[in-house]
Amino acid sequence: MTYQFKHDTWPGVSEPVKNADLRVLSLGAGVQSTTLALMAAHGEIGPMPDVAIFADTGWEPSSVMEHLSWLSGANVLPFPITTVKAMDLRQHVMDRAEADEGRFISLPFFLDTGGMGRRQCTREAKIAPVRAEIRRLLGVPKGHHATRFNVEQWIGISSDEMPRMADARDKWITNRWPLIEARMSRGDCYAWLDRHGYPRPPKSSCIGCPFHKDAFWRDMQLNDPTSFADAVEADKALRENGRARGMQSQMYMHRSCQPLGEIDFEARTGGPQIDFMDECSGTCGT
Repeated sequence: MTYQFKHDTWPGVSEPVKNADLRVLSLGAGVQSTTLALMAAHGEIGPMPDVAIFADTGWEPSSVMEHLSWLSGANVLPFPITTVKAMDLRQHVMDRAEADEGRFISLPFFLDTGGMGRRQCTREAKIAPVRAEIRRLLGVPKGHHATRFNVEQWIGISSDEMPRMADARDKWITNRWPLIEARMSRGDCYAWLDRHGYPRPPKSSCIGCPFHKDAFWRDMQLNDPTSFADAVEADKALRENGRARGMQSQMYMHRSCQPLGEIDFEARTGGPQIDFMDECSGTCGT
């Protein structure tokens, strides 16, 4: 049965857009957006999206890309998945400069002088390329406005993450949160996937995201040593290249401002932690 939205409860949640020119699922290939896609395929959430768009940051774990390949396979979804890529975040971290502008890529790494760097990676590597693909699908030429169109964009935020709900910056795009409408938590998503015999998606986030909690780093260290070694290499490159390019502070992936490869995560996992999802805008880790 298709979920019927009840607007007298859960204020702030949008109803489906009537006569939408395009319905898009913003796909992170994580738990929530995968559940959204599959529930739509089962007819449990509608109207059916026209397309799912996955923004490849260039720094996703191989498990996420393998899951995306499965989700894109024949007879899984009745609508296409389009992959877009605006940049390679890993390469920018290794180079420490934007190739076209000669500026530092703005990722929120921890600074030894206190605080974190500016965070623009979500917008530059996720939001902007998805928006550009939506414009392309609508046939809007570069430099022209898309205000005459009406687009519904599904965002994979669940009921336990309601503070992350935010309107789209473009008035012609209406963000919709079907999992919240259905009152489904992250745990409910796992239960739905299990009931239908689907594989549990991996955590969708960049390998070197500074918002990973210690338990996540420890799990990566034990179960995905290739990704962990990649993160250690990139973390080292932050300090090798930063000062040489005029940076006033040393940068670290971990909040302790210690080299990632020297941290005892087994000892740290019992203490206070920063949770990736506590800081996530709802666009990356879905």
